[in-house]
Amino acid sequence: MQPLDLPMRESAQGSAESEVARQMQICNACRYCEGFCAVFPAMTRRLEFGKADVDYLANLCHNCGACLHACQFAPPHEFAVNVPQAMAKVRVQTYADYAWPPALGRLYKHNGLTLALALAAALALFLLLALASNGNLWHQPLAGNFYRVFPHNLMVSMFAPIFLFAVLALGLSVRRFWREISPGDRARDASGAAAAEATRDALALKYLDGGHGLGCNEADDRYTLWRRRFHHFTFYGFLLCFAATSVATLYHYLFGWHAPYALTSLPVLLGTAGGIGLLIGPAGLLWLNIARHPLHGDAAQKPMDRGFIALLLLTSASGLALLAWRDTGAMALLLALHLGAVMALFLTLPYSKFTHGFYRAAALLKWTMEKRQPNRLQLGSE
Repeated sequence: MQPLDLPMRESAQGSAESEVARQMQICNACRYCEGFCAVFPAMTRRLEFGKADVDYLANLCHNCGACLHACQFAPPHEFAVNVPQAMAKVRVQTYADYAWPPALGRLYKHNGLTLALALAAALALFLLLALASNGNLWHQPLAGNFYRVFPHNLMVSMFAPIFLFAVLALGLSVRRFWREISPGDRARDASGAAAAEATRDALALKYLDGGHGLGCNEADDRYTLWRRRFHHFTFYGFLLCFAATSVATLYHYLFGWHAPYALTSLPVLLGTAGGIGLLIGPAGLLWLNIARHPLHGDAAQKPMDRGFIALLLLTSASGLALLAWRDTGAMALLLALHLGAVMALFLTLPYSKFTHGFYRAAALLKWTMEKRQPNRLQLGSE
């Protein structure tokens, strides 16, 4: 007998959203995984799953795999319930659906490893040719002063528009997503406690603990916390690098302290720590991405995942190399390579895997708000 009279092979014909809706109705009848993560308690507040609900639940899912390994209806069962994989297929579609500008949403389907590396190489080559035309590709040591290679105002004019566009595109896409999943809610309606809890859960990656604190499942059912750890290295490494740039900007404009900065200065210390984090984290995530079981997540998204990871690795490795050899004649060459990687990273940022952190934070905020409200299904049954 089929639960809830659902067609067994709807996933073969239906959309990604309808497949999640099918599986959520089966899960709603079972509820074995209710304590695993936020997805299942949020699911129990619904009887039907429209596009907005499915998009919300898909981005609330952290793809830890715990429910897949615990499910009695998982493949090869004929019900074929694989919540992490179904959610992953919807997640990438939400990035395209809510992208700004909308026409660029299709880039999520093409932003793979080859494109990422080709873009970084093309930008680096352009800068290298510009240096070579002026005879500055190899030079006498410049005491680490990269402004003698690319003047400060030129670097600002190159990067400021790219950075501002990335911020604008990400901000507007997340805004569109929030309005869709929370049509009756507003950010001002979030209590301080709900916002604080959502922030804490996002920063700690709470739901990568598998619901029991032991972490995600490997293909052989063993638990591992390495996925959570590598995410932390990556996220906080990126934040430290951003902090280094922000402090250096304050030094330059507020105090008139111009680069190069000493190895013991705050921008260099922050950048070094962040660069190391951005080496360890992405390298670990790439290893996990290659080794992960095909039932864990959506294999079709691996090119996009690896493209983003590759740009993070190129950015961190070239930045650390530039710091190590900034007092040599190779500084201009290393600077061009690093700037090419950074520009490629930020150009693709709004249409890469980077987006998932913002959508997930929005979904977590909705959940922390939602669970503080009365359950309308329970109220209706009383």
